[in-house]
Amino acid sequence: MKKNKPLLRSVGQALADFNMINDGDRILLGLSGGKDSLSLLHLLIHFQQHAPITFDIGAVTVDPQEDSFDPSPLIPYMESLGIEYFYQQEPIVDLAKKHMDNDSFCSFCSRMKRGIMYSTARENKYNVLALAQHLDDLAESFLMSVFHGGQLKTMKANYRIKAGGLRVIRPLVYTREHQTTAFAQQQKLPVIFENCPACFAVPTQREHMKQLLLAEEKTNSHLYKSIQRAILPLMHIDQA
Repeated sequence: MKKNKPLLRSVGQALADFNMINDGDRILLGLSGGKDSLSLLHLLIHFQQHAPITFDIGAVTVDPQEDSFDPSPLIPYMESLGIEYFYQQEPIVDLAKKHMDNDSFCSFCSRMKRGIMYSTARENKYNVLALAQHLDDLAESFLMSVFHGGQLKTMKANYRIKAGGLRVIRPLVYTREHQTTAFAQQQKLPVIFENCPACFAVPTQREHMKQLLLAEEKTNSHLYKSIQRAILPLMHIDQA
């Protein structure tokens, strides 16, 4: 892996600040095939090779069987890396049509995928699930919660799910999206592009927040540093 010191520093700092990885952990990465999760895969491999502790890495991909999204090229790629890999197919689109009630397709899909990742982890004795949301995602979630829910909330960095027995970590919480984009290009990672009509046909609240932050950052270069400081206490809350 070509060294990217700022990216390695941001991930290493997050791992340390939130005590994300312990000796003997078995970490299952939620691998969508996008730039963020593929970047996190290689970063975890790097830290596995250089950390003073021992931990295992596996990955799981949930294929929702949607025509515009085919993550199957990940199968030979993961085999080439020698990483234990679980490729789970689930007709989420069809299930949504039958069972979705007063909910968005994105929310239904997210819950379904999360459930499959949880069960895959438990069935294969992984005690940690790693997800690839980055600082941009946390900032957008924070604004959505404030604007639409009247609450000070965002995604958490390291927490145990209510059912117990499984921790969820987000090693990219200090990392900007442009960093994972550049890293994926630098490493020539086999990014799988998703173009789900249900998600991209109409503007979403999250996309609106992304554009709002983008506009603000043009005149405030320290915007995300300020947001990171502001939401840091929220990332520490240890509950699902």
